[in-house]
Amino acid sequence: MDIHPTAIIHKQVKLADDLKVGPFSIINNEVQIGDGTEIGSHVWIDSGTIIGKNCKIYHGAVLGTLPQDLKFEGEKTFLAIGDETTIREYATLNRGTKYRGKTVVGKNCFIMSYAHVAHDCLLGDHVILANSANLAGHVEIGDWAIIGGVVPVHQFVKIGAHSIVGGGFRVQKDVCPYALVAGYPLKTMGLNRIGLKRRGFSEKTLKILEKTFRILFKSKLNTSQAVERIKAEVELIPEVKTILDFIAKSKRGLIK
Repeated sequence: MDIHPTAIIHKQVKLADDLKVGPFSIINNEVQIGDGTEIGSHVWIDSGTIIGKNCKIYHGAVLGTLPQDLKFEGEKTFLAIGDETTIREYATLNRGTKYRGKTVVGKNCFIMSYAHVAHDCLLGDHVILANSANLAGHVEIGDWAIIGGVVPVHQFVKIGAHSIVGGGFRVQKDVCPYALVAGYPLKTMGLNRIGLKRRGFSEKTLKILEKTFRILFKSKLNTSQAVERIKAEVELIPEVKTILDFIAKSKRGLIK
C-alpha cells in the first residue's frame, strides 16, 4: 500500500493491500476500493462508494457525493464503479437516491475530464464519456456506447449499446442501439458501422442491421408500423431482437 502522508483516510474504509493514494486526497467512511487501483491527488471519495480492481482515478475527481436532487432525503445509497475503469480529472459522479439506491458505472469504462454522472444512472461496460459530457439523473447507457464531448443527456434517457452520440449535441430522447446520432435537431444518421466493424461484427450482421435501420429511420412509417415490418421482413438475429426489445421498453421515444 502506497498512501501519501497528506492523504486523509477514514478508519471505516476497506482498502486493498496494493492501493495507491496521492497527495491531499480524502477517502470518507464506508468506502471500498479494490486491488491495484490508483487514486491521484486531491481526489474526494465520499461515503457509499465502491471502486473495483485496477481502476485509475485522476487528480481532482469527486466520487460518491450527495445526489443533486431535491427529493433526496438522506437515505443510504451507493456509487459502484467496475474494474479497470478510468476516471479523469475533475469528473463528478454522484451516488443514487431511493429511486434506484445506486449509481452504477460498469467495467472498462472511460470517464473523461469534467464529465458528470448524476444520481441513479446506469452505465454498462466499455462506455466512454468524452470531456464535459453531462448525464442527468436516471440515464441508462448500454455497453460500448460512446458519448461525445460537451453532450447534455436529458433525465431518464436510454442510450443503446454500441451507439455513438456526436460531440456537442443535446440528447432529449432515447438513442437506438448500434446507431450514429448527430445534428440539430438530433437525428439518427445511420448505423455505427465503423464502430461495429472494429468490434468484430460480421458483414452479414451489418447488412441485416442496415436493412433494419432503413425501415426504422428512412421509411415514412411510424415506429409501430416500422416494428411490424421489421418483424415480417428482417431476419430476427440477436442484434435485431435487441433493437426491438429496446423500442418496446422506450418511454421517451426514439431519436429519429
